[in-house]
Amino acid sequence: MKLKKGDKVMIIAGKDKGKTGIVERAFVSAGKVIVAGANIVKKHVKVSKKNPGGGIAEIAMPMPTAKLALVCPNCNKPTRVGYQTTGKEKNRVCKKCGKAIKVEKKDKEKK
Repeated sequence: MKLKKGDKVMIIAGKDKGKTGIVERAFVSAGKVIVAGANIVKKHVKVSKKNPGGGIAEIAMPMPTAKLALVCPNCNKPTRVGYQTTGKEKNRVCKKCGKAIKVEKKDKEKK
């Protein structure tokens, strides 16, 4: 899959067309990702110990990667992703500007 956790993407089809967001989770086998703040649905939640009030919750659902375009961190435009191999490394490359795309990982705080 060409999209990874932490990538900034733009939605190119569907009810949220034109919105941008960060990929929170990727489901590689299904070819879907969860984008923060996009594809929100309402789900009826039963009363339980975890949700004592019950009610209606808003949840972000996975969406197909075909409806998304990666936003290049270099040129800030939605683009397709290509690959370039140098020696033993395989890097993702922006098809518009030709520069390498790197994912910035956030360090988890240790307790």
